Amino acid sequence: MAEKPWGGVFEEATDRRVEKFTESVSFDRRLYAHDIRGSIAHAQMLAKTGLLSDDECHQIEHTLNGICQEIEQGGFSFSAALEDVHMHIERALIDRLGDVGRKLHTARSRNDQVSTDLRLWVREAIDEVDGRLADLQRAFLARSADDREVVLPGYTHLRRAQPVLAPHYWLAYCEKFDRDRGRLADCRKRTNVLTLGTAALAGTSLPIDREDVARRLGFDAVAANSLDASSDRDFVLEFAFALAMVAEHLSTWAEEWILWSTTEFGFLELPQAFCTGSSIMPQKVNPDVLELIRGKTARVVGNLVRLLVLVKGLPLAYNRDLQEDKEPLFDSFDTVRSCLELAAPLVEESKLNRAAIAARLGEGHLDATTLMEWLIRRQVPQRT
Repeated sequence: MAEKPWGGVFEEATDRRVEKFTESVSFDRRLYAHDIRGSIAHAQMLAKTGLLSDDECHQIEHTLNGICQEIEQGGFSFSAALEDVHMHIERALIDRLGDVGRKLHTARSRNDQVSTDLRLWVREAIDEVDGRLADLQRAFLARSADDREVVLPGYTHLRRAQPVLAPHYWLAYCEKFDRDRGRLADCRKRTNVLTLGTAALAGTSLPIDREDVARRLGFDAVAANSLDASSDRDFVLEFAFALAMVAEHLSTWAEEWILWSTTEFGFLELPQAFCTGSSIMPQKVNPDVLELIRGKTARVVGNLVRLLVLVKGLPLAYNRDLQEDKEPLFDSFDTVRSCLELAAPLVEESKLNRAAIAARLGEGHLDATTLMEWLIRRQVPQRT
């Protein structure tokens, strides 16, 4: 049969169509650095507990670092026949070290290996999104200082309601993004639990030290139940939901600024560097970036639904269905990151049309509620 790490009792080679159907290396290769980092920590723990010699651990660590550098430089070859990034790295290690390389997989399964790699990736992704949200908050905060005396009409039902200061608008978005950051921080707590060492589903009889690996990889705790750890993708769904909420808030902001930049509203002038034109109408300055931020929200929400349906009804513990968790997760992260990358400079460089705003503040009876409250203070019933 074809050389597969899981070959075991198989007497026939895997059909090429099956290899093409089951591969995930086309999208999970982005986990290579996390896989290598986890493997090095695992090898160091195996050496500490006597399951590897110090020399074997050194050989494995040195070779894994070399493989990492080779992947980073674009000189590593990937093939559907080896299924995923984890098997590629393991095969490369064995090709270079022989039986020493084969010892790395001692006391672990691909199940806990993949889960650990994904947790490491999600942890980093959370931190990056949090940082970009903080940048966006700072952009709105800077606007608040610049626009502190600008009065805007506030809206309900998209109808003029009451006057508000522009900073009140900007800080409203800061509040929304702060809740997003809170959700991310909460998700990070549940993500930052080590599953390595739970093996396929029932742990191992070998004398490993999971706490040691947790310390090396910066995890706050180790998973308490191996069956749960093997099946758990709550952290993936939770991160996808947090990303969907970020996208929803960005979409609300984009929709509002699209309206505000129209001739009909005339509140806002968008930087031309963040707009596009028309192929036939030379006067057009279209808010394409904002429209795409609004539009891309659909794929982030769709990815969340895809993940929720994916895990529905899966029996304990691991099932191959879970391979399908990565593409929607990666796509949601990439989409939200690209939106946030553009949002902060757009906020910084857009300009309020102060004269146009002030010229129309008399429209819509914005002070009606204030007048009513003035009368209430003079004992006039509100329902008069």
